Amino acid sequence: MSAPIRLYYWPTPNGWKITIMLEELGVPYDVEYVNILKGDQFGEDFLKISPNNRMPAIVDPDGPGGAPISIFESGAILQYLGRKFGRFYPRDERPRVEVEQWLFWQVGGLGPMAGQAHHFLRYAPEKIPYAAERYVRECRRLYGVMERRLADRDFLAGDYSIADMAAFGWAVSHEWHDVSFDAFPKVKAWFERVGAREAVKRGLAVGAEERDKTRAIADDEEARRHLFGIDSRREKAAPGD
Repeated sequence: MSAPIRLYYWPTPNGWKITIMLEELGVPYDVEYVNILKGDQFGEDFLKISPNNRMPAIVDPDGPGGAPISIFESGAILQYLGRKFGRFYPRDERPRVEVEQWLFWQVGGLGPMAGQAHHFLRYAPEKIPYAAERYVRECRRLYGVMERRLADRDFLAGDYSIADMAAFGWAVSHEWHDVSFDAFPKVKAWFERVGAREAVKRGLAVGAEERDKTRAIADDEEARRHLFGIDSRREKAAPGD
């Protein structure tokens, strides 16, 4: 039996992608929490694994050729695990391209847009209506894209795949980016279908006790500074200070 994969993790939409995938695969893994509220993501040892100071990241002790490999970026991790274990990521080119299109749609679209909506709706030190409306509107457009895609299929790329795992984590937080599933019934049915999977439930449960801390960062000076570079003391200082 291979040594466990080491997962560097915090319970966020990007982190959930990987716990869900690992639970779906049923492979052993150990979790090392990267407390992004306390600045763990800037630690020297973590930066050697994830130079972009973002989690999740993994270290697979049984990488290509039997040598350890570290991987950062959630999309790249999903692809690596899909290739290694031969599940949820097709080997044939046509279905693989279908999965990759929707995976990249999430990592380049839904995730960043929802993240910006969260910031301007929940965390920004000053309200900027234009910014909030711009990102919420784009989130709703992206859910409309998904709604049309799911009109004649159960999952984004045909069979259940890493594309669904990637999008699901962000859909969990749909209310936080001011999206109602009432306007997207196909997305709602997909969300319920994916969420009913036992592996998905287990993946979401990893570190669940820490999730409320993440949601409460609007009132946490240290967390805001680590996550957004926001220092209220500097913002309130007189010009020239």
